[in-house]
Amino acid sequence: MSTPSMAAPHDVTTARYDVDLAHTRWRKSSYSGGANDCVEVAELGEHAAVRDSKDIGRGPLLFSTAAMRALVSGIVSG
Repeated sequence: MSTPSMAAPHDVTTARYDVDLAHTRWRKSSYSGGANDCVEVAELGEHAAVRDSKDIGRGPLLFSTAAMRALVSGIVSG
């Protein structure tokens, strides 16, 4: 079993950023039961935003697209 590599500090942030999320199209997993109990993802060009659907007021995490691809790939491969 290999040790997962840590993302570079610039790959994910919770800090305020210059991305307008007012008209962002958020997507939920098709496996979601519709009870606001999952995460939502939005594609933002060079970034991807992820937020908790139960508490959208907390603000999203902002990932680089490379970091998001690595995360999804890791999940898929187990």
